[in-house]
Amino acid sequence: METKPTEISSSKMFGGYNKRYKHFSPTLGCSMTFHIYFPPSSPSRKPPVLYWLSGLTCTDENFIIKSGAQHVASSEGVALIAPDTSPRGLNVEGEADSWDFGVGAGFYLNATQEKWKNWRMYDYVVKELPKLLGENFPQLDTSRASIFGHSMGGHGALTIYLKNLDKYKSVSAFAPIANPISCPWGHKAFTNYLGGNKAEWEEYDATCLIAKFNDVRATILIDQGEDDKFLHDQLMPHKFEEACRKANVPLLLRLQPGYDHSYYFIATFMDDHIRHHAQALKACN
Repeated sequence: METKPTEISSSKMFGGYNKRYKHFSPTLGCSMTFHIYFPPSSPSRKPPVLYWLSGLTCTDENFIIKSGAQHVASSEGVALIAPDTSPRGLNVEGEADSWDFGVGAGFYLNATQEKWKNWRMYDYVVKELPKLLGENFPQLDTSRASIFGHSMGGHGALTIYLKNLDKYKSVSAFAPIANPISCPWGHKAFTNYLGGNKAEWEEYDATCLIAKFNDVRATILIDQGEDDKFLHDQLMPHKFEEACRKANVPLLLRLQPGYDHSYYFIATFMDDHIRHHAQALKACN
């Protein structure tokens, strides 16, 4: 099975290229796709990488098509990496029964329950994908990396960043699931993927992790729409804000009046996020 990535599409955009790749993932036990936006090449330096983690129901395509991130990524000279949100094609019983669990809902954790043992998106994003990029795309500087995401992907970005402060220069999120152990989406995912041990749940909850992993150098940026219907019962950014305050971690939480949970909201504030990461990535040149 081909673990080396094969290019399956390419489109020029803002002087760079959106390219989609397919490969077999040993971590997940299935074929996976991911996108890279390569900014226009510069003879003087390789672009750093910025990983985007998408939300529930998404594939690797939503961000590339809808976010508008390529415009500023092109001018800032940052490569964008967009993986999928779960394993696919494994035909595990019940994997597609609901939109908030299973396929398209990997929650960026390593499942411990036998039935969902292939759901290891944490290892895929943190270990397999960076190694794959380093080995196959010498035109990228994978040693300089940052991470961001939306909703479930915002949860993924925050937790992955906090547990790997040596690997990522900065983090940001749009409407993240900031305290999953306290919300219905988190309860459903963690019960099924991780079982009943609540201590294991806390390992994938940014609000819990911030007390342990608080040597954060770059300010954490979060944008949250005030008209987001999931704000109060699922996302809970104020719980994370409180935890950051207690741990003395720099957080900029911006509540945006009138905005919802959609890509219209994401696209509106995307430029700020790309620049936030570009600044952190350039500081480590």
